[in-house]
Amino acid sequence: MLTITVESGDGSLRNLRIDRFPARIGRRVDSAVQLQGWRVARVHAEIVRIEHGFKLVDRGSLGGTWVNGERIAEHAPLADDDEIEIAGYRVRVHPTGERALHETLRVEYAAGAQRAQSGASSLQADEAQRLAMADSDSLVPWRRLLHRRLLATIDLRRQDIRQLSAEQLRAEIEALLREIARGERGLPEHVDRDRLAREVLDEAIGLGPLEPLLCDETVTEIMVNAPDEIFVERNGRLEATEASFTGEDAVRAAIDRIVAPLGRRIDESSPMVDARLPDGSRVNAVIPPLAVRGPAITIRRFNRRLFSPTDLVANGSLSQPMLEFLGVCVRSRRNLVVSGGTGSGKTTLLNLLSNLIEADQRVVTIEDAAELRLAHAHRVTLEARPANAEGRGLVTIRDLVRNALRMRPDRIVVGECRGGEALDMLQAMNTGHDGSLTTVHANSPRDVVSRLETMVLMADVDMPVAAIREQIAAAVDVIVHQARLADGRRRVVEIVEVTGLEGTRVLMQPLFRFTAGRFVACGNVAQFYERRREDGEVLDLAIFRAEES
Repeated sequence: MLTITVESGDGSLRNLRIDRFPARIGRRVDSAVQLQGWRVARVHAEIVRIEHGFKLVDRGSLGGTWVNGERIAEHAPLADDDEIEIAGYRVRVHPTGERALHETLRVEYAAGAQRAQSGASSLQADEAQRLAMADSDSLVPWRRLLHRRLLATIDLRRQDIRQLSAEQLRAEIEALLREIARGERGLPEHVDRDRLAREVLDEAIGLGPLEPLLCDETVTEIMVNAPDEIFVERNGRLEATEASFTGEDAVRAAIDRIVAPLGRRIDESSPMVDARLPDGSRVNAVIPPLAVRGPAITIRRFNRRLFSPTDLVANGSLSQPMLEFLGVCVRSRRNLVVSGGTGSGKTTLLNLLSNLIEADQRVVTIEDAAELRLAHAHRVTLEARPANAEGRGLVTIRDLVRNALRMRPDRIVVGECRGGEALDMLQAMNTGHDGSLTTVHANSPRDVVSRLETMVLMADVDMPVAAIREQIAAAVDVIVHQARLADGRRRVVEIVEVTGLEGTRVLMQPLFRFTAGRFVACGNVAQFYERRREDGEVLDLAIFRAEES
């Protein structure tokens, strides 16, 4: 609850009590703080509850919102001594007293410790106490308190943390938190202050409880369903974790830290966003009103270590003959499409194939969120951009594909075709840009043709299906289909060659397949192999007859 004091230009005062947030300030009759005057906008500003107190947000008013003599877009946390000025009115806020806060924290901590001890009646007293200390839920209210103390200390010392580098900021905040934790008298003796400071540090400038999960090499996917419900994937299996955020505001803060450096946004008008972490991990976030239970985050991690071709053979993702064949495809500038379902490893395989391109060639990569990590010195990385708050500035994958044709590329690599850009990709493949690579969501190599047809039609072109199939048959040379099996392993389950068009049917011949627990060759020799042998190139045809267990 907040108590707000409003001083008018004539010196009159009025006090308001607010317990519903966000609380509007403006001329509207339903505003929590109603102000009069032509300089006051209908919705001039809002007070929003956040994890460490309250935040003041200007809603784009012409006259602006001023705090302590400075015009602000946002200001947090609001303190008793903050003087807010709006169109001649002076406003002060008075948050809940610290004594009541400490009492609430003690009650919450005691309740968490009691929960931890309730199932430990048969344990020794010291073991039960250790279990109580380990209960992460009981630390949540103290994490909130330290976070609030941290912000108040930074504000009190008038520290401009914007001028610090990432390393300096982390060191400065860590030192402040340890100082605050040591001086917090209300903190129970059994609470691990170093651990508490570390968790608050992660939440204040990092991704909170996700930080240790991101450092865990065994975790391949992180899923935040709710602030206190976080799952991970290990070895293809889902499992719950004990990690938790302090609340929805902490989850939103983590999302903002991910998307802000990329120039992307997420708010009620645009409640979904795709982004990436600095290490290339893919991030999807959804917030209310679409996410009913609170903000949801899905992070698909990529290994920091770049897989080599021999690594994929060693871990059973494909066989040595398959790898040799794909290497010849890339070197001979065949157009490749990697297909598969969600999480089947398409991007990992595309990254590996891209790194088989000769080092002296110019490679242009195009992605919705930059994930590919190429070792080429001569490369250009392009990333799509969503529209801004005014609905302007949208740059689609299709725009980038068309622009890439003017950049003198030797190879074009599209991270994923999912819409009208498929038409531009096919046209690029058919107009001299051989050796292009892309991925497509599909259930089988045959389904790739249907998916490409659908995506071409999404480009709003009046083109008969027969003509689209001619484009596909002429452009695509090889389809590599990948799948995640029931045991969680990702394997290349089929490689087929597109051999032409018969009537309206795109013809394919299988070359390799994973069946009955092993990789086998299908006995068909790739047609382009025979043409290259006629040109005098020495190629091993035995790989199409061999079987690899």
